[in-house]
Amino acid sequence: MSLVVNLYYTGTNGSARKFVEEMENSGIADAIRKEEGNEKYDYFLVMKDPETVLLIDQWKDQKALDAHHASPMMKQLAQLRDKYDLHMRVERMETIDDLASDHVFIRQ
Repeated sequence: MSLVVNLYYTGTNGSARKFVEEMENSGIADAIRKEEGNEKYDYFLVMKDPETVLLIDQWKDQKALDAHHASPMMKQLAQLRDKYDLHMRVERMETIDDLASDHVFIRQ
């Protein structure tokens, strides 16, 4: 089982997309992807809201997520969030390994 955190970053005048570009171009996003316990760190565009981007952030367990939150990258990330004046909405979930009942709906 993994922890999945969906973070919706919202700004104005394209600031959320600029934030993502800087996260990717600066190497911060790649450094987070290389942290122990990180399983996914991917940004997506929200088609119905061009001022919002979605980050799907997945971690092996709470311990890995806590270590990430204590890492130096969190300070860099917070500085960029402030730079682009972003606001956030967060959803948190746990994955399940057994999708047997859903197999008829999943095309592989």
